[in-house]
Amino acid sequence: MTRLRIVVAEDSVLLREGLVRILEFHGHEVVGQVGTAVELLAAARELTPDLVITDVRMPPGNSDEGLRAALELRAEHADLPVLVLSQYVEQTYAAELLSSDSASVGYLLKDRVGDIEVLAAAVRQVALGGTVIDPQVVRQLLARNRERPTLARLTARERQVLDLMAQGQSNAAIAANLSVSEAAVAKHIGNVFDKLDLAVAPDIHRRVLAVLTYLRETS
Repeated sequence: MTRLRIVVAEDSVLLREGLVRILEFHGHEVVGQVGTAVELLAAARELTPDLVITDVRMPPGNSDEGLRAALELRAEHADLPVLVLSQYVEQTYAAELLSSDSASVGYLLKDRVGDIEVLAAAVRQVALGGTVIDPQVVRQLLARNRERPTLARLTARERQVLDLMAQGQSNAAIAANLSVSEAAVAKHIGNVFDKLDLAVAPDIHRRVLAVLTYLRETS
């Protein structure tokens, strides 16, 4: 694929250097290497990279500063591809990253970084507008919903809409793709949520879970 200009944000120097070597091995250019969330924001704004890779937990607070920086950058540039790395499965962080617009975003556990081809494939998929979700995250997010009805309950049109949601498309993009109104898309999505028993709840992102259900049953 095209050579990407990438900013890497990781406070562990050893891991950061490893990421840089892997990315350069696959033909990409690392234009920025930073160790804090503040530096990430500054580097991304100054260097306008093709892709950002960041840890969830970053200085100065070592909580979710990396994720917050990624969300802030996405708010400024909705088409900026972002791949977030995490030491552990943190369901809330994964859901928050994926809940609004899942195009060109990824959430990968750091254990996967050791598999060079997995990381390279994730970078490629996110850069091309796809969504990457670590299999462990999928399993945990769906664990409490194992008895949910399958996709067989959806109509052909609802399956089309869900398929496009899984590709990271917004409601407007889905409407344009299917030559229907955004109101019609919203109605279809509501039907998908109902048929998959995705109830409204403060800690549940229904769009994310609908996409995860799709990925589980079509993989």
